[in-house]
Amino acid sequence: MKLQYTNIFEALTDDAQEAADLQFRADLMLVLREFFREREATQAQIGRMLGIPQPRVSELARGKVDKFSADKLIGFLARVGIRFKPLAVQGKGGNALKVKCDVSMAEAA
Repeated sequence: MKLQYTNIFEALTDDAQEAADLQFRADLMLVLREFFREREATQAQIGRMLGIPQPRVSELARGKVDKFSADKLIGFLARVGIRFKPLAVQGKGGNALKVKCDVSMAEAA
C-alpha cells in the first residue's frame, strides 16, 4: 500500500484541521525566512525588527513550526510591512465559493 499526502503534516496527525494549521504556519514562516534572506539580515537584526530575543529568532530560522502560533507569525509579517487580506469570491458560473488572499507589502520601518 502506497501512502500519499498533499500536505506533509497529514503524515504527522490524523486531524485534518491540525494538519492545515501546521501547513499554514509553515507557509508563513517560509515567507518570513525569504523576506530576511533577501535582505541578508542577521539574527540580531531580525530580533530587533520583530521585537524578539535571539533564541526565538533561531527557532524561527530553523522552522520550528510548533513554537509559533499563526497569530504570532501574522504579527511578525505585519511588523515588516506584509499584510494579508482574505476575500471570499463566488466562482465563475455559480461554482462554489472560493477564497482569494491579497497580499500587500509596505516598506519595513
